[in-house]
Amino acid sequence: QVQLVESGGGLVQPGGSLRLSCAASGTIFSIDTMGWFRQAPGKQREFVAQIYSDGDRNYADSVKGRFTISRDNAKNTMYLQMTSLKADDTAVYYCKSLGYNTWGQGTQVTVSS
Repeated sequence: QVQLVESGGGLVQPGGSLRLSCAASGTIFSIDTMGWFRQAPGKQREFVAQIYSDGDRNYADSVKGRFTISRDNAKNTMYLQMTSLKADDTAVYYCKSLGYNTWGQGTQVTVSS
């Protein structure tokens, strides 16, 4: 079955960086559109970024210029490089296979001094 496993979350100071990973199994990863979403306490889950099979990318305005989404099809893995992190970026980050409509379990990112 389809499985997505996120990793790389943690506690970071404002202005710091983190890289999240999402390892996929049970999918034809190379042709799948993948995305990152996040959910802060008391808020709805929101779109962060997505990457198509051809490498084309979209970002939410709130992260444009600070976050970079990428993928390694040989490793069936998607990444989210986050820089210049702010307290408002604190959330549980989820990866999603848009083609298989499947979510990962989420990884917590906390930005705090």
